[in-house]
Amino acid sequence: MRAILWALAAMLALPVKAQLKAGFDANEYKDLLNLHFDGDTSKSVNHPPAYRLLYTSPEVGFYNKWMMWERADGIDVIQVRGTIGKLESWLANFYAAMIPAKGTLRLNDSTTWDYQLAADTMKAYVHVGWTAAVGFMSADIISHIKERYARGTRQFIVTGHSQGGAIAFLLRSYLEYHPGLPKDIIYKTYASAAPKPGNLFYAYDFENITRDGWGFRVVNSDDWVPETPLSLQTVEDYNMPNPFMNVKGELKKQKFFVRLYGNLIYNRLTRTTNRSVRRFRKTLGNGVFKLAKRHLPEMQQPNYVFSNNYMTCGTPIVLMTDAEYHKKFPFNGKNIFVHHMMEPYLWLLNKHYSVSD
Repeated sequence: MRAILWALAAMLALPVKAQLKAGFDANEYKDLLNLHFDGDTSKSVNHPPAYRLLYTSPEVGFYNKWMMWERADGIDVIQVRGTIGKLESWLANFYAAMIPAKGTLRLNDSTTWDYQLAADTMKAYVHVGWTAAVGFMSADIISHIKERYARGTRQFIVTGHSQGGAIAFLLRSYLEYHPGLPKDIIYKTYASAAPKPGNLFYAYDFENITRDGWGFRVVNSDDWVPETPLSLQTVEDYNMPNPFMNVKGELKKQKFFVRLYGNLIYNRLTRTTNRSVRRFRKTLGNGVFKLAKRHLPEMQQPNYVFSNNYMTCGTPIVLMTDAEYHKKFPFNGKNIFVHHMMEPYLWLLNKHYSVSD
C-alpha cells in the first residue's frame, strides 16, 4: 500500500494528502516506538512498512541526533534520539540548571543561537542541557522542514523517547515560536518516557500550544525517569499576587512576639529552600558545564535563573502496571532501567489499547 500511494503521488506530481488527526492514537504511537527501536542501532530491525527513512543527521552537540521519516499518507516524522552510552550524552541530562525560555546561547565560536520557547518570557524557564541540544540541531531541522514544506508537506509529528522525549517538548515549542516557519504547519507531539523539560509556566505554555489533542507525554507508571530532574519550589516560583509577596511587611504590623516568631519560621523555611536552589544551580549548572566544556570547548556558559521548579507537561497517557506486568518485567535489584525501555512500553500499550500488529 505504501508503494502504491507513493507511486500515485509521483505520477500526479502532487503530495499525498496528510491525514493527521488530533487525539492520542495508540497505533500511531506504537509505530513511533518501533521507529525508535530502528532509529539508532546497528541491528537489522524492520521498521513499520508505512514509514521510510528520509534523513539521518550527523551527531552534534552532546552527541545529539535526529531522523526524518515519511509516512505513506504524506505526514513526516521528526524523531529525536535519546541518551546513548557516551559521557557527553549523559551530561546533557545532568546539565539541569534553568535558563529563561527566551534568550541567546553561544554554542560555539561561529554560532550564536537565539531561541524562544514560550510566550511568557519572564516566568517560563527551561532545562539548559536539553535546550542547548535543540540549539545544536535547530538549523538542520528548520532547513529540512522548509524543504519538505516546499514539496507539499504540511503536517509533522515530533517525537522522542527518554532524553529524546524531553528534547521533543522543547523542539515543539521552538517550532511554534520560530519566526521563519509558515504558520499553516500542523504539529503533533508524542514525548515518550520523557523527563520534565521546564517549570510550571513553561508547562502551561506547552499545554496551551498543543491543546485539544496535539501534545502527549506517555509514561509507564513504574518508570522513574519521567520524575526527573529533581525539583525544588521556593516562594519565588509562585504566581503574583500570592500570600508570600509581602510577608515581611505584614509581619511588621504584628505584635512583637508574633513578629519575632513569624520571622523566625519564615526565614528558616525560605533559607533552606533557597540554599538548596543555590547548591543545585552550582552543581547542575556550573559544575556540569565545566565537564561539558571539555567536549564543547567553544560553548559559553549562560546565566542561570534562580529556580529549579521542574514540572511535567503535555496531556498524560499513563500506562498503568499490574501484577502480570511485574511478573514479565521484574526488578532484580540492578536493572534500574527495566521499566524505562521500549519493550515494556509496547507491552503495556498493547495491554491497555489492544494495538494492531
